[in-house]
Amino acid sequence: MSATLSTIFRPGAMTRPGGFIRLLRTWAGDIRHYFVRRAAVRSLREYSDRELRDIGLTRSQIEAAVHGFMPLPDRQGRDGGGAWS
Repeated sequence: MSATLSTIFRPGAMTRPGGFIRLLRTWAGDIRHYFVRRAAVRSLREYSDRELRDIGLTRSQIEAAVHGFMPLPDRQGRDGGGAWS
């Protein structure tokens, strides 16, 4: 069995028509999302500890919260039901 460099290093997206355009769009979207997340982290780092506590975060949780790795808080009101249910 022989393999050439073009078959080893050629991604599947490049073998179909329009695949390269889709690849570029995906990369552009990923780069855009990266900068949006960085701006959110930068903004949250400017908050005081009290402001972070008010929104349910600590400084060590900022990155995880921005990337969506934090569980959502319980949305029930203080009376155990009501407006948030």
